[in-house]
Parts: sequence; structure tokens; C-alpha cells
Amino acid sequence: MDTKVDVQYKDGGVSMKGVPQGRYTKEFREEAVKLIIQEGLSLPDAARRLSLPPSTLGNWVRAHKEGKLTAIGATHKPLTDAESELARVRRELATVKMERDILKKAAAYLCPLGCFAKESLPGTRS
Repeated sequence: MDTKVDVQYKDGGVSMKGVPQGRYTKEFREEAVKLIIQEGLSLPDAARRLSLPPSTLGNWVRAHKEGKLTAIGATHKPLTDAESELARVRRELATVKMERDILKKAAAYLCPLGCFAKESLPGTRS
């Protein structure tokens, strides 16, 4: 049930594969649409608050206006707890790898002569 998602960065950064597409409950979609229609929030503001892509939220609003909001996601089977946990761990791993790569590059930039080498640190074990 995984969809293949490749995230490639120009500098050769992290690549994620097999993260399932976001699946949202009917109640969540209805509440998200209500933020825009009843409370008057702009689409980008509501999407930012809910950590959703604006295009997804826009699709939900359009479907609500056409009376088809409940039909969205009806063909998808719900994610199991294991699939949800796996997706969460994969996202976390991708974030950690990206942070590690950033720190490596920052260390190389700030200390180009290798001042973080084991020999140069006082008190390190041999």
C-alpha cells in the first residue's frame, strides 16, 4: 500500500522511499473545510495551521462545494497502526539524516583544516 516517493536534493541529500500518502479521516476533512468556509480563514493560512499542502485543502473545499467531500478517500483502505508507525519512523529518519548532513557540511565549512579530528582534541583516548 506504499507509494514510492523519491525526494532528491541538489546537493545529494536524503532520499525517502515508500512513505504512504497522507490519509485523513472524514471528520478531519470536514473540520478543515469548516475553517475556510465558516471561519473565513484563507486557504494558505488554514493549510499552514493544519500542516497540509494547500492543494489538498483546496481540493477538499472544491469537493465540499460540489457536495462530494464525503466521497474523497472512500476507496482507500485505512492505514494500519504498523503502517502509520513505519511512515512516522521513516519521516523521522529522513529528518535526522538531513540534519546530520547539514551539521557535517557546517563543520567542514567552519573548520576546513579538520579541527574536529581525534588527534587535535585534548583529552581524547588513543
